[in-house]
Amino acid sequence: MKRSKSTKTPETPPPPQRRVLVLHGPNLNLLGLHGTGTRGLTTLAGIHAAMDARGRADSVVVESFQSNHEGQLIDRVQAAAAEGVAFIIVNPAAYTHTSLALRDALVTVGIPFVEVHLENIHAREQTRHHSHFSDRATGVISGLGPYGYLAALEFGLSYLREG
Repeated sequence: MKRSKSTKTPETPPPPQRRVLVLHGPNLNLLGLHGTGTRGLTTLAGIHAAMDARGRADSVVVESFQSNHEGQLIDRVQAAAAEGVAFIIVNPAAYTHTSLALRDALVTVGIPFVEVHLENIHAREQTRHHSHFSDRATGVISGLGPYGYLAALEFGLSYLREG
């Protein structure tokens, strides 16, 4: 009995997964420890778990990065461009009002981003009313507590589907 050669068609690799980077600025590693105001008891790990699950539902990888050091946040933004990150969600925290360097990194890499704040920065002390990021952000979410991150992700997922 003669076996026939099977012709296998080469499998096409799956398309690369889209990636969203979530950046958290200084002191956000302490989120949930005090349970005050709009911040509540939700931790950064809890926020990331919810965002990760939502991203997976759309086959999007959601990566979270927190640092208390401005240079590390800048390095992460620069690396995101080389890695093919398609969208960034950033809570610059106190760097919102001080960091032209982080703003410049986000503008230079050209990745669309949404600025998120747990608290309404306009309801805080005067020095926190100005953001160095808002005029370059695709959108700004402020004062919705941890839900603001999920709202930003929903927008980002929609943005990626349409883009």
